[in-house]
Amino acid sequence: MPPRLRPTRLEYVVDGVRLRAQLSAAALDAAGDELEQRRRALEILKQALFRGRMIAKERLENGAGGIETARLLSGVTDEVVTALYDFTTVHVFRARNPTEGERLALMAVGGYGRGTLAPFSDLDLLFLRPYKQTAHTESVIEYMLYALWDLGFKVGHASRTIEECLKLSREDYTIRTSILEARQLSGDTVLAQELMQRFRTEVVKGTAAQFVAAKLKERDIRQERAGASRYLVEPNVKEGKGGLRDLNTLFWIAQYLHPVSHVDGFVQLDMFDRKEVAVFIKAFDFLWAVRCHLHFATGRPEERLTFDLQPEIARRMGYGDRGDAPAVERFMRRYFMIAKDVGALTRVFAAKLEAEQIKQQPKGLSRLIPGHGKAKRKKLDPGFHEEGGRLNIDGPQIFEADPINMLRLFRLADQRDLDLHPDAFTAASRCASLIGSKVRRDPAAAKVFLDILAHGRDPQRTLSMMNEADVLGRFIPEWGRIVAQMQFNMYHSYTVDEHTLRAVGVIADIADGRFAEDHPLSTAVMPLIDDREALFLAMLLHDTGKGGAGGQEKAGARAARSACERLGLDRKRIEMVAWLVEHHLVMSDYAQKRDVSDPRTVADFARIVETPERLRLLLVLTVADIRAVGPGVWNGWKGQLMRELYGATEAVFRGGRGSDAAAAIRRYHENAAYDARVRLIAADAAATDWVQAMEDAYFTSFSDAEILGHAALSRRAAQAGAAAEGHIHSGLNASEVVIAAPDRSRLFVDLAAAVTAAGANIVGARVFTSRQGQALDVFFVQDATGAAYGAENPRMLAKLAEALEAAGRGEPGKAESRRASDLGRAAAFTITPTVMLDNEASEASTVVEASGRDRPGLLVALARNIADAGLSILSAHIDSYGERAVDAFYVTERDGGKLTDPKRMAALKSHLMAALEEVEAAAPRSRANLQKARASVAR
Repeated sequence: MPPRLRPTRLEYVVDGVRLRAQLSAAALDAAGDELEQRRRALEILKQALFRGRMIAKERLENGAGGIETARLLSGVTDEVVTALYDFTTVHVFRARNPTEGERLALMAVGGYGRGTLAPFSDLDLLFLRPYKQTAHTESVIEYMLYALWDLGFKVGHASRTIEECLKLSREDYTIRTSILEARQLSGDTVLAQELMQRFRTEVVKGTAAQFVAAKLKERDIRQERAGASRYLVEPNVKEGKGGLRDLNTLFWIAQYLHPVSHVDGFVQLDMFDRKEVAVFIKAFDFLWAVRCHLHFATGRPEERLTFDLQPEIARRMGYGDRGDAPAVERFMRRYFMIAKDVGALTRVFAAKLEAEQIKQQPKGLSRLIPGHGKAKRKKLDPGFHEEGGRLNIDGPQIFEADPINMLRLFRLADQRDLDLHPDAFTAASRCASLIGSKVRRDPAAAKVFLDILAHGRDPQRTLSMMNEADVLGRFIPEWGRIVAQMQFNMYHSYTVDEHTLRAVGVIADIADGRFAEDHPLSTAVMPLIDDREALFLAMLLHDTGKGGAGGQEKAGARAARSACERLGLDRKRIEMVAWLVEHHLVMSDYAQKRDVSDPRTVADFARIVETPERLRLLLVLTVADIRAVGPGVWNGWKGQLMRELYGATEAVFRGGRGSDAAAAIRRYHENAAYDARVRLIAADAAATDWVQAMEDAYFTSFSDAEILGHAALSRRAAQAGAAAEGHIHSGLNASEVVIAAPDRSRLFVDLAAAVTAAGANIVGARVFTSRQGQALDVFFVQDATGAAYGAENPRMLAKLAEALEAAGRGEPGKAESRRASDLGRAAAFTITPTVMLDNEASEASTVVEASGRDRPGLLVALARNIADAGLSILSAHIDSYGERAVDAFYVTERDGGKLTDPKRMAALKSHLMAALEEVEAAAPRSRANLQKARASVAR
């Protein structure tokens, strides 16, 4: 990072005396020509403002602090605004002998009043009058506002009397807060002082409790709107949880109680010790630096640290790659550590408020209920007591005497469903360093920890509090290494630790039956799991290998073994946890990227899993892991794929350990097909030709009713050349579109192109070909929001079926407009394309897996290259991880064999890579000259 610059003096940036002299000279030179006077004045002010902003920008990029930059920008603005006021009142609307009604004070309020300003922040001004507005004051205000707008400022302004200010501030806490921060810029000093003195005595005095309650309620509403977690991977620097507004809220409350003029005075208050003062200044400075960089980088008041901006801000703040840790992830981890510090500081502040009898107790920081008298204490376990509905400690000495009491504190809070008193939380946070190697290996500590993790009432909430207090990372060092870690991709919505804690919460909810509708299979198998502690430990540790040597899975298994050995688990349980961590992605890979109807898929998966207990554990672990990634990632389609793989694998295990898994699956298909043919012919003799012509695996993929529908569809296709129909499966979050048509080269490509042109996203596709040469293609499709295609407008599904029929007959398709994809954010990622050809993953097909930047039409482009290679596509399995798509195709030669010719395999791989690289090269930047970064492939 660049070395820290010393603060500069404002007069070296904008010389206010010289600026006023220039304005006076311009006014005299153009005397008698008001328009020319105004033009010259604005030109002088624009130059001063531009110079000031450019110096602030240059200093920031060369190591100046965030607070210094915000103050410098505010100081530059002060000089410009006050010089404009002087020019207006001296040269344009001069009152040589002002009457009482012509007195006017110009005051900065809101954030500007605080003396800190971002490059493109709003300018909040108060024009203070003694009483009703006169023609003179109206002219001055109007002239100034138009001039400020012409200078490029977005001005929030009000023109009020002192009485109006006091009346409105009593009624509106937002106005009260803005006046709380008011400072005089220019004009009548007596008027400005009278407002502040009367505001203190007539509004502030005696209303502290109400103000604190209002500000904390306002904060809760704001955070809910911006995102309840402070660990969202695209945080709002100003409004988000753990952002600048949280620190401003602390400042407002402290200023209300102990009037100070600026942040320096705030942090000198007795409310904070030296460590907390350092944390506040560090957080305030860092967040202001990020905010100023955001404004300068975008040229507008951008407050959200989106993916496309993160690499650029990391570069501007001096972060570089270090080992396997890219600069952008190092920067974002620093951001989230700061957000975590802000949360801890808020708790400390709440404790101080309660000690001063300003904020009353239950329940939680955000709920202030005015009351009187000291909260009653109820004795609990030795060293602990309940105080005002929250769990507190008798004093920090209980942690110093026995550090395991820190773990007992959180277990007791969970058992009794109590919030932690801020004093208890602060003491635990300050004493966390007492947890050393001896405590980590203590069996008593391990028991308390496992009680919280695997047997607690609400493990997500309790572990989150432990994480905030640094207790979790101290007790499990492997966990400490992933705290605030961010993966630079669009797949994950949260940091690694936040994602993991949410996944633990999902498992707890599954165990309690809260997800019986969404996850019926997981809910059913959860009571059958023998080792609940191994499941929860594996979930807690499953991502501890991210960024580790040897890859995420191997490094995670090593970390899991290390952690479990310290906890004193026996060897069998240690290996179970390590196995689950190492293989936590296997089930989702096989379910979403492989054909479950292929005997080799199930056989290979069963060979990895080995036992029914592992299968049950892996199912619940996988479901929780995917669901906790972020909103909308889990859907019914993925659930169906998981259930199919689980059912097929369970059938293999029922055949006994010594059985051939692939042979067992083939026998299962043969028996199911035989029984289905008998039933279907008996039900509908017209379906005889169809069911006799289809392969065995087809009958395990569909119900009898669906197969009879396919038979009718094939008869329609024989008459019309092609026939299609669609069905909405809301439980799968997808619609099924089935088309029957004569098989031909490139049929799948034409059909997929028709689906894409209609604006649908293909999430899965199966292709069956009868012995008579008729193809049955089944597509599962979603709309742009991830819902079943046509769910909101069934006519869309009918139109899609018509387009597929036309494509099936070989008619040229009509390219329809498609919504613009989200390339603004995705363009920040550099994605390395990969192509893999595998002849071992299937008994009868070659599996082609291609991965690259997701975009509309990618599936069609890949399928076209496969068709051009003379191959037939039997199935397509589509998955996406944010900006990255992974498409897997089961393909065969025209004669039904695998692709084995090395030259043709190399050529196909080369063509697919060219298609993927073309997509990557064409990816636009969302904003000119912004830094890009390599997308993380970690899941």
